[in-house]
Amino acid sequence: MVYVKGPGLYSDIGKKARGMDYQADRKFTLSTLTSNGVAITSSGTQKGDLFLADISTLLKNKNITTDLKVDTSSNVFTTVTVDEPAPGVKAIFSFVAPDQKSGKVELQYLHEYAGISTSLGFTAKPTVNFSGVAGNHQATVGADISFNTATGNFTKLNGGISLISTDLIASLMPPSFARNDKGQSVTASYFHMVSLLTNTTVGAEFTHGFKSHENTLTFGAHHMIDLTTAVKVRVNNYGKVNALLQHEWRPRSLVTISGEVDTRAIEKSAKIGLAVAIRP
Repeated sequence: MVYVKGPGLYSDIGKKARGMDYQADRKFTLSTLTSNGVAITSSGTQKGDLFLADISTLLKNKNITTDLKVDTSSNVFTTVTVDEPAPGVKAIFSFVAPDQKSGKVELQYLHEYAGISTSLGFTAKPTVNFSGVAGNHQATVGADISFNTATGNFTKLNGGISLISTDLIASLMPPSFARNDKGQSVTASYFHMVSLLTNTTVGAEFTHGFKSHENTLTFGAHHMIDLTTAVKVRVNNYGKVNALLQHEWRPRSLVTISGEVDTRAIEKSAKIGLAVAIRP
């Protein structure tokens, strides 16, 4: 059964069909929890010859969560989340130092039949974002709008619809005026819960480009081999095949092996990724 509590946010439309975490990098993550409740997470990622690392701290105090992260480029990412300052409301404040124009505030409101998100940058002439969905456990419809106050133009105007039944979700993102891709494509997706017992799911996403006349069709599947081991597969009509094997070797700690093969260029080496996450 596909269980949906309220319509969620606009970003949730088609999300289940897209939700694949394949990667071709090497990543190691270590999390610890101090005696006063501060979570500290260190991670390192190797992308080819480039090595990236960061360390983050997460502190929760009543309904306020503060997330602070520092990376190898000396960027400091700060996110402060306030849960339920009013019923159904979440406030998110974020900024990246030393970028003085990165500050942003976002307000989310979740209701049984609606979901709204609006954000505003901390600049003299910010871009204002607004998205909203309305519906129930059977159907939702939504819109996503961005307005640049400096130019007086809409930079984004998207729409989407989802139809939901007991074991499947179908979504459609039609072309829209001032869309991210200038209304040049339409995307449809499908997510089906085959077996709740083994968490077996299948999904598909189809995109048609009106200007390029190109079609992209992607199929994916997820299956739990046992209670701690999952396998995922994804393939598209351009011959790219991704596979992932994930094992929870201890509670909340994962080791993930993933790979990618281009069947139309089989002479090229396959991309192999490895991720290890250790959490308390």
